[in-house]
Amino acid sequence: MNNPNLTHFDLQAAAKQIMLENGFEPDFPPEVSQQLAQIKSKPQQPSASADIRDLRHLLWSSIDNDTSRDLDQIEYAEKQPDGTTKIMVGIADVDSFVPKSSPIDMHAAKETCTVYTGVRNFPMLPEDLSTGTTSLLEVDGKLSMVTEFVVDGNGDVSKHQIYRAIVVNKAQLAYNGVGAWLEGRGPAPAKVAASAELQAQLKLQDQVAQALKNERYRHGALNVETAEIHPIILNDQIIDLQKQEKNRATELIEDFMIASNGVVARTLEEAGLSSIRRVVKTPERWDRIVALAAQQGGKLPAVADSKALNDFLQMRKTADPDHFADLSLAVIKLMGPGEYVLERPGQPSPGHFGLAVQDYTHSTAPNRRFADVVTQRLIKAVLSRQKSPYANDELAAIATNCTVKEDAARKVERSMSKRIAAVSMSSRIGQMFDAIVTGAGPKGTFVRVLKPHVEGMLMHGQGVDVGDKLRVKLTCADPHRGFIDFVRE
Repeated sequence: MNNPNLTHFDLQAAAKQIMLENGFEPDFPPEVSQQLAQIKSKPQQPSASADIRDLRHLLWSSIDNDTSRDLDQIEYAEKQPDGTTKIMVGIADVDSFVPKSSPIDMHAAKETCTVYTGVRNFPMLPEDLSTGTTSLLEVDGKLSMVTEFVVDGNGDVSKHQIYRAIVVNKAQLAYNGVGAWLEGRGPAPAKVAASAELQAQLKLQDQVAQALKNERYRHGALNVETAEIHPIILNDQIIDLQKQEKNRATELIEDFMIASNGVVARTLEEAGLSSIRRVVKTPERWDRIVALAAQQGGKLPAVADSKALNDFLQMRKTADPDHFADLSLAVIKLMGPGEYVLERPGQPSPGHFGLAVQDYTHSTAPNRRFADVVTQRLIKAVLSRQKSPYANDELAAIATNCTVKEDAARKVERSMSKRIAAVSMSSRIGQMFDAIVTGAGPKGTFVRVLKPHVEGMLMHGQGVDVGDKLRVKLTCADPHRGFIDFVRE
């Protein structure tokens, strides 16, 4: 029996309460508003100088989610006479508007990240900044930090440099439209269709991104698949859930950002500055990953080997595509979460096991990650030949807090995704669905419905195992607790 009251569960109020429970401060303090008013009363008019290049003539473009306004990066590619390609990634210059130790900076240092709950975003920076002043929208004269590097046909990166520049985003594009066009599944988005130059630019970027990706895979980067679910909301009501699929456009941005972050990490190392690195250490539970592979007909070496793991994952993706997202999630959990750590010059880095890169930091999203703002200030110190604005103990404390708050943000997003799913399913009690078993153990048996992409508990689930496909009936959807229950047909 349907319960109409559940469809009116206040998800926005729940999101704010869960934020508070996990140690966040979702409301900005008064001093932040005061600083923001000062920034808006004296708008900057950036101009080129000996330290700031004017690159507004280039055909910069951005690719992000359909609804994103907090744009952190833009891209441009240029073929070189020797057959290599110069890639330029422009990153929003947040530091120019948010000085170290100012009220906005201190609030951002506590929160450390923007939290996306599906129904409401809780921004690290005031939205007038992150979606306006510092966002790389299609507005002339935006300040940016440009990371430039050269990529050859094999995906090898060389000849890097970083500098400040004035830019303008000529085409704000979205993943779904560009991805479908690059893959031949759909027409070119309107802005792309209207410009042969932009079409050529995006195809060149795609070509380079694929080379970067393939080179990382050769070194053992993991090609995993995770399911991101976004609610479709109409008149404040959730009418459906949409699965965010990876495509060539998401890969393009991912591969450019990984390369750019590597360049920034190496630049700081070469300059002899301590920094914050983003690491995923060699898995301590590698033996469990080996056992998991053995259960599915794979054989992994006793010593952690990301290349062998990726080969196994690709074999399973081909053999069982329906269950690959669940296998990916299990491997990700066993690898352990990424973390931020202090990196001193000359100190060996644990590297990033999942990306198969040794030098890696976070620098490409300063509108929504505090670690990236810190990295931006370190790079500016290098460019101006100044000493670091942060002492080592200060960087270590920031790294620890960023790791703690990132874990808290994941808990908030996980809690909200369960409640959103329960609200979306609350009008479908009694309906039948195709499902696959995703977990079977002491805590119960769990199934994932194939459409819409939601997970719940299978009541009386004896006699089934992970990977089994069944028909199930929805019996309960409780948004207050985030519970969804099914029974077998």
